[in-house]
Amino acid sequence: MLRFFRKLRKDENGATAIEYGLIAGLISVVIIGAVMLVGTQLSAVFNHVGTTLESVNQ
Repeated sequence: MLRFFRKLRKDENGATAIEYGLIAGLISVVIIGAVMLVGTQLSAVFNHVGTTLESVNQ
């Protein structure tokens, strides 16, 4: 029984999967933040271009 617990303690397969999950979660948070930041700025640029085009056409 003691041998089983020692073997179980040395098994690191689950730890590796958890590490990959944490890395994937961190990458997704960074991507979401970047998309939100760029999306807001891009929306402002399109609004400016649309307003400029409307004023030129009148």
